[in-house]
Amino acid sequence: MNQRNIAVGIDVGSTKIATTIGQMQENGIDLIGVGFAPSNGLRKGMVVDIEETVSSISASLEEAERMSGLPITEAVVSIGGVHIQSTSSKGVIAVSRQDGEISDNDTLRVLDAARAVSVPPNRQILHAIPRSYAIDGQTGIKDPVGMSGIRLEVDTQVISGAGTAIKNLTKCLSQAGVTVSDLVFTPLATARSLLSKRQREIGVALVDIGGGTTSFAVFEEGDILHAGVLPIGATHITNDIAIGLRTSIDTAEILKVKYGMATPDRVDPDEELDLRKIDKNEEGTANVRYISEIIEARLNEILIMVRDELRTVGRDGMLPAGIILTGGGAKQKGIVELSKNTLRLPAQVGEVSHDVAGMVDNLADPMYSASVGLMLWGLEAGNAVSASKRSSSLHIGPALGKAKNIFKNILP
Repeated sequence: MNQRNIAVGIDVGSTKIATTIGQMQENGIDLIGVGFAPSNGLRKGMVVDIEETVSSISASLEEAERMSGLPITEAVVSIGGVHIQSTSSKGVIAVSRQDGEISDNDTLRVLDAARAVSVPPNRQILHAIPRSYAIDGQTGIKDPVGMSGIRLEVDTQVISGAGTAIKNLTKCLSQAGVTVSDLVFTPLATARSLLSKRQREIGVALVDIGGGTTSFAVFEEGDILHAGVLPIGATHITNDIAIGLRTSIDTAEILKVKYGMATPDRVDPDEELDLRKIDKNEEGTANVRYISEIIEARLNEILIMVRDELRTVGRDGMLPAGIILTGGGAKQKGIVELSKNTLRLPAQVGEVSHDVAGMVDNLADPMYSASVGLMLWGLEAGNAVSASKRSSSLHIGPALGKAKNIFKNILP
């Protein structure tokens, strides 16, 4: 995958592996390959069985390769799990040039200083995201390059993960024949595909309800304010239904997806389902309102945990752009209404940017939002490399110029 106009995103989750292949065309970004496979070797976002994980990744890759007709050797990969931590860090340096003008090299140096935050030896920094700069005490600066000063400071959000979890994940990708070009915290990748620049400016929270975990990221004034992972996901709802109705996991999943709602007051209290119509091995009936009450209880628990996280940064009920829901759990009927009531904020299920063409049916599925974001992340990085390589040239090709305009529109 050496072509700069092609990128692959692989979303490695607790319940599914989603792969997307995107290509930069003259008229925009085209989704040319999609792969999906159940994930059997991860628990709460962490690898617990290398062989099973490699098999699941390979199955997803094969489907995407077959659809696109291209071999996958390199990809941008998501990482999540309860081992992920987010902390604030500051970096301070003296401006290097004698005339005091701040250069790109100075911004890299100050970010390195921020990354030098005390991290335990068993942890690894994934991202050091600049939120704002300060020059000689003047705060709130977004881009200091070209400005003058003596002392440069940066306020960053540092996202780190357990070293062993990162090594195990990259090992699985390597055994599946894929080189990891970048490892990205899942909500940051999803934000690339779902959030607009305006939403990030006025204040928004992205909530990704996966199978084993729920990850979130809070943005304001264009910067990330807070992020983290909660140890509960959509699989817990299925497990609750299976226990409550004494049914199999497969039957509970069907009941959750096809019949249950997150708002039980909208369900007829007398509506009953014959379980034998779902699985001939099951017996008896199930009350649909009771199923919905189970769904509501667990989803409400997740949303209250999100609300507590918002409270820690003083944004409980204070985000004008509200909550953007994504992940497989976001497909639950009634979840938007429940989110509005519990979080006291606007809420909606996120939609991938319409600037991405191709297999639009897959773009509409929240399960693919992270892998599409990873693909966009890879295309952006690839074209940035191309741009830097061509910087000495007098002419920049029309495709690259168009790429810059596309990313300006779709990426925050």
